[in-house]
Amino acid sequence: MFGYVVVNRDELKIKEYRTYRSYYCGLCHALRERHGIRGQMTLNFDMVFLALLLCGLYEPHSTRMRQRCIAHPLEKHEIRSNEVLDYVADMNILLAYHNLRDDWQDDRNVVKKVSSDLLRGRYRRTAAQYPEQVTGIVEYLRKLHRVERADSGNLDEAAGLTGEMMGTLFAYRHDEWEDSLRTIGFYLGKFIYLLDAYDDLAEDKKKGQYNVWKSYEHRDGFDDYVEKVLEMMMAECSREFEKLPILQDVNLLRNILYAGVFTRYTVCRKKREEHNDG
Repeated sequence: MFGYVVVNRDELKIKEYRTYRSYYCGLCHALRERHGIRGQMTLNFDMVFLALLLCGLYEPHSTRMRQRCIAHPLEKHEIRSNEVLDYVADMNILLAYHNLRDDWQDDRNVVKKVSSDLLRGRYRRTAAQYPEQVTGIVEYLRKLHRVERADSGNLDEAAGLTGEMMGTLFAYRHDEWEDSLRTIGFYLGKFIYLLDAYDDLAEDKKKGQYNVWKSYEHRDGFDDYVEKVLEMMMAECSREFEKLPILQDVNLLRNILYAGVFTRYTVCRKKREEHNDG
């Protein structure tokens, strides 16, 4: 899983951050209720954004409660519960399972195999409810492996596959908002793939593994070029987002799209610069 789509906490009001935490905890709660502790352990920040986006657009009826949990044993915290969070929890499981299986097939990582085996029962029950989304994930991985074997340095080809897959997950319903949600998912997916590849570049080179940025790294101003490409992806994503009639938690969503995602880029770039200096 990726986990690059986060808030910029420094630019949030206390109330806004509490709202964000209520979605995060709500997704965690939905994973626990629907998929048990094993499912709860797959919680991903990217999926919290999807929950915020879909809740803001569709405004489903929600219940709120205050609870303690293992992560917050000393004080109660707000948890949201609604049909969107249930859907996003299911998407989280589908992605986590296939990601673990893919890691096992690529690296023969026994821990990943065991983890995927533990999720298999939950995955199969969930997959039966979402054939379109499962097909999107499976086709994505099949095509991505083909691109990796060909050692393609085409940014759009590799990242576009992730974008298509994310677009399928973002299309919660087949309605008037479907095209916009697919477009947001597409460009956000491309951003995530490219940032993840940038983050992993040094390690992939060391292991001799595929990385779409390898053929670009020798260029002057490479890191600035990466930043420009990422900004282009988020500009397209944000442009489509602004077309949607979202009022609920819109400032929180804008914080993520315009600032939060780039906090992770800053961390990745600093890590890379420190590695190069060393």
